[in-house]
Amino acid sequence: AKLKSFAAKIIQLLKEWTETFPYDFQDEKSMKELKEIAHRITQCDEENGTVKKIISQMTQNLLMALSARSQYQEIKEKFRQPATDKGTILKTKPQSTQKDILSVCCDPLILAQQLTYVELERVSNIYPEDLMQIVSHMDSLDNHKCRGDVTKTYNLEAYDNWFNCLSMLVATEICRVVKKKQRTRMVEFFIDVARECFNIGNFNSMMAII
Repeated sequence: AKLKSFAAKIIQLLKEWTETFPYDFQDEKSMKELKEIAHRITQCDEENGTVKKIISQMTQNLLMALSARSQYQEIKEKFRQPATDKGTILKTKPQSTQKDILSVCCDPLILAQQLTYVELERVSNIYPEDLMQIVSHMDSLDNHKCRGDVTKTYNLEAYDNWFNCLSMLVATEICRVVKKKQRTRMVEFFIDVARECFNIGNFNSMMAII
């Protein structure tokens, strides 16, 4: 009875650990240790196999989480590669193919909603280990130590880059317009977009636009 009670607490600990900090189990050594602990726990409840099912589901969820994050990292790595000069691309394109944002989406509410979808996608991929990584990095700077063993996830960096990209997009869309009336209209449009972002609760996009 004591073993079963102890096993239940260990399972709860492992479930919360694997769900909150799955990156702790990305190397073979830690995964092997997890499997060894799981094997010993399942021996405490060989009669009905309930523990075995829970452990199996936990391991499967962990592998899926690691796989999803690995794929996300690969995509982010591609975006981190140096891009070609956007100015050169615009010059080589015919004037007729260069569209401003109003020709793509003229409704401030729809654009604010689309920006919010992007924000949510970026935020959903920020995990506790990303925040722990910053704390660990700051500690290493204070202690003058190199933390080369920390695996970079770039999720916070990607979120920060998105803020800068949106700011640059707004500035570019306004400055590329030649006529004053059209430029005024563009400024007013982005003010309306920022207001709609505020109404939705998307303060990050609102600040980027401002």
